Parts: sequence; structure tokens; C-alpha cells
Amino acid sequence: MTKTALITGATSGIGRATAELLAARGLHVVVSGRNAERGDAVVQGIRAAGGSADFVAADLRDEASAKELAARASELGGGHVDVLVNSAGIFPFGPTASTTTEGFDDVFDVNVKAPYFLVAALAPAMAGRGDGSIVNVTTMVAEFGAAGMGIYGASKAALVLLTKSWAAEFGPAGVRVNAVSPGPTRTEGTAAMGESLDALAAAGPAGRPGTATEVAEAIVFLATDAASFVHGAVLPVDGGRIAV
Repeated sequence: MTKTALITGATSGIGRATAELLAARGLHVVVSGRNAERGDAVVQGIRAAGGSADFVAADLRDEASAKELAARASELGGGHVDVLVNSAGIFPFGPTASTTTEGFDDVFDVNVKAPYFLVAALAPAMAGRGDGSIVNVTTMVAEFGAAGMGIYGASKAALVLLTKSWAAEFGPAGVRVNAVSPGPTRTEGTAAMGESLDALAAAGPAGRPGTATEVAEAIVFLATDAASFVHGAVLPVDGGRIAV
């Protein structure tokens, strides 16, 4: 049976690289994102390389949108989703005093609520089959304080705790739940950071930003049987920033 992987935020950056790598390993990939044009381009690229993929448009903001995406992905997967990668996220930076209620809710809706209800929709079926894998994408600033990154870091810190809670909840039934914690990574989403991305990366031993593929390789490791004895782990892929 071909396994199906649902990757959110898969129309660009880390999510796209993850979708391409999982498809290359023979999984049927459901690419999800807000932009249909970019999503279709990802799917066509995967198919051109010999892989299997479909696109589902989703603006993940609440329980209903998460459940709708889970149902559609399961349908496209022949009734099952075996791997879930929660890669979609937004990362506004700025002073605490300038944060609006709307901005606060946006971050937690996308970064916490959507993964929560996707797991709620998909993990029980994985547990019923006795097999499945969930990988959450967090951030290094969920682990330490950084000026202007409080709301983003707090949302991802919540996802770190959920990763461990879900590992405890679903692990005994055969579902592995882990997370990857990227450091400064050069993607379409971080392009606007300009030289500040390089400055942030310079604090780590690698001395440079990572690439989307470098982070995706770690996600694929955790998502597949190579990590069969790994539960509840948060794997730093941050150029060594955790060491300093």
C-alpha cells in the first residue's frame, strides 16, 4: 500500500522541499497551501519527476478548515493519511506593544489551532491502523527569548509542548509524533529579512542560514521508518545555534 503524506504550507520553502523529498521516496503527497497557482506548480514538478501528488487549497484558520483539509487529503489518499507534516506557519516580528488582537489571533490560529485540529482529525485513524507519523515544524526561538519574536516564539513553544503531549497520547498506538526546530533558513518567506537573516545565522557555529532542503531532510528522517524508535523529540536544524 502506498503511503500518503499531507504537508501543509507546501507551496513554497520548507514545506515544498519536504513534499518533493517524500514524493521522491515513493509516498503519495497531498500538497496544501493557500495559493492554487503555486500549489499546482509544485504538483506538476513532482509528477514530472515521476512522483505522485495532488493539491488541496486550504487557508488553515480554524477547526472547520482543518477538518475539511483532513477529509479531502484522506479521500485523495485512498482513505488514509499516514504522514502529517505541519509546516504551515506565519512569523510576524515586532514589538509587543504594537501587536494587535487580530495579529495575535492570526498567529495562534495558523501556528497552533490548525495543527491541533489536523492532529485531532487524523491521528485517531492512524492509531486505529497502528501506524503513522506526525512532524511539527517549530523554530529555534521557541527555546529562548528574542526581542520582537515573542508572539511567534510563543506560538511555536505551544507546538513543542503539543508534540510531546501527542507523543505520549498516540505513541502507544503506533503513531510517532516529533518536531523539527529550524534556525535561520533561506526561503521565500524569509527573503524580506535581508541581511538580518545572515546576522542571526552568524551567531551559530555554521555561520550561515540553512536551506529549505536541509531542514526538509530532517523532517523526512523523522517522518519515515529511519526514525522508528524516535518519539516526542525536537530535532534542532539550526546550524548549531542550540550549542551557543
